[in-house]
Amino acid sequence: MKIGDKVRFLSETGGGTVTGFQGKDIVLVEDEDGFAIPMPVKECVAIETDSYNFTHDVPEKGSTSKPKQTKTAPDVETKDDVRPVSTYKAQERSGGDVLNVSLAYVPVDVKCISSTNFEAYLVNDSNYLLYFTYSSAENSSWNVRCHGMIEPNSKFMMEEFDRQQLNDMERVCVQLIALKDDKGFLLKPAISVELRIDTVKFYKLHTFCENIFFDMPALIYPIAQNDVAAFHSSFNANTIRKALLKDKQQDNNAQAREQHKHNDNHKKSQRDIVEVDLHASELLETTAGMSNGDIIEHQLGVVRKTMEQYRKCRGQKIVFIHGKGNGTLRQNVLKLLQHNYKSCDVQDASFQEYGYGATQVTIR
Repeated sequence: MKIGDKVRFLSETGGGTVTGFQGKDIVLVEDEDGFAIPMPVKECVAIETDSYNFTHDVPEKGSTSKPKQTKTAPDVETKDDVRPVSTYKAQERSGGDVLNVSLAYVPVDVKCISSTNFEAYLVNDSNYLLYFTYSSAENSSWNVRCHGMIEPNSKFMMEEFDRQQLNDMERVCVQLIALKDDKGFLLKPAISVELRIDTVKFYKLHTFCENIFFDMPALIYPIAQNDVAAFHSSFNANTIRKALLKDKQQDNNAQAREQHKHNDNHKKSQRDIVEVDLHASELLETTAGMSNGDIIEHQLGVVRKTMEQYRKCRGQKIVFIHGKGNGTLRQNVLKLLQHNYKSCDVQDASFQEYGYGATQVTIR
């Protein structure tokens, strides 16, 4: 069984065209509505292929005649030893000979955004057949999450995942090779796009927008636009804020800096401290459907992400504002810092500035 074969299901009604595989045991079957359905290979039987597909009638006992060869594809008359041709032809559209491809994340239940699973799709808005790989990074290595072929002007569901898998998807890569297997075509450059996924967006409803590809809101990242690989900036809000403050400081004239040297030094020390508010109301749009454990795990994920971002910035001070409360979040933050970042200095933040509700980390 391979991509392009037409199959039917054994244990339920339905079938379609094979468009890809997930591992060795799961095949992706696209039905007549364009949806890719994951099914176990053993639950599918090929009814039309693009290679030899003969069945042999067993001769009666004592008969010396040769088995009769018949094609299993219906309504196809071919001579013996003639390769049957697939009848499926992708529909092309005007203006579709430029590559426009997107990566889309769609909530399974948009009404329960704080607890729902998500589906990852590749959207092929072009007349080209695409071979793709979808990978995620783990430190310096990459792991393929899905690969296969996607038909022209269609979308392909690559995987369904839950919130516990979000930390594995902060860096993903989509690679594409475009072709047409039934006619001549203009050669397109291979495309490889790496992007950082802001996992906090999966907790906020307003980041999922109406679109022309799905009947529900989706978070969409362009991969290719008019044959050109899309560019995704890796700058975050803190980086932009620091750059703006730096430009503003450079615009001050020497006389003003001399007259207000003490005040400027004080402001500079305040700017050098990165403040991260861990209160759930600051990180999440809603906590409906989330347990206390889910909320704390998300807060600790923000601590990990911040520490990884600044771990090479020696001397950098980071203040995690966790509040006094019952002390559970503070204890979990201290445990994480002392276990994973032993070389850093950890202490209570300034009581005058933050009271008893913050912890300061100095990167060493």
